[in-house]
Amino acid sequence: MNTSIDVYSSATTFTEDEVRDRTVVVIDVLRTSSTIQTALENGAQGVIPVSDKEDVGKYTRHLDSSGFLLCGEKDGKKAEGFHLGNSPLEYKPEIVMNKTLIFKTTNGTRAIARSNHATEILIGSFLNLSALVDYLSSNHINDIMLICSGWKSRLSLEDMLCAGAVTYHLFDKKLPDDAMDGVKVAYGLYEKFGKQISKLVGSSNNASRLRDLGYDEDIQYCCNVDCFDSIPSMNGGLITIR
Repeated sequence: MNTSIDVYSSATTFTEDEVRDRTVVVIDVLRTSSTIQTALENGAQGVIPVSDKEDVGKYTRHLDSSGFLLCGEKDGKKAEGFHLGNSPLEYKPEIVMNKTLIFKTTNGTRAIARSNHATEILIGSFLNLSALVDYLSSNHINDIMLICSGWKSRLSLEDMLCAGAVTYHLFDKKLPDDAMDGVKVAYGLYEKFGKQISKLVGSSNNASRLRDLGYDEDIQYCCNVDCFDSIPSMNGGLITIR
């Protein structure tokens, strides 16, 4: 495979200029990526990611109040005044069908917003792993950035594991000698623990935080592999499924 691939460990480890002319995959396993995927699969019309709560008003002023939901979290809990938090299990068809979701999270939407100058922005998780790998490998994409959202500028184990799964399958289980260091770390993590996804993710710091908040079911849900065969992608500020 001649494609250039690199892995970034958090939403703050790259500059906005570095994403130019590249295909970016934003990964936030617990939980932004998994929640966006689930909401769209359950009938949401689209997701508008925002990086700052102050930006929410820019969109609500121009949307019919019956057609959108304010969604997201602060420090893992549903943000004050929002309709939904960041638990994918909240995004049921009867709640999100035909709604536009204005979505703000601590890490994931920040990573998406900072990728704004990319040629293409895709949302990746374990839920759509094979669909993502198939798309990246079959469309002759030359330059890929896998951006792990992390947690408040720190590395998140679950995001690196998912990035490792993407590289592991893209390289057909053969890591190139000239792979970037970030790829080597992610690939090696998945190579060793890829058959223990739930166990490793469950041992992560982020999972521990969510468990303390009562979101045990979210952790298990987000570890499911290949539940969906679509890929959320950004187009004109709106995320929809391709």
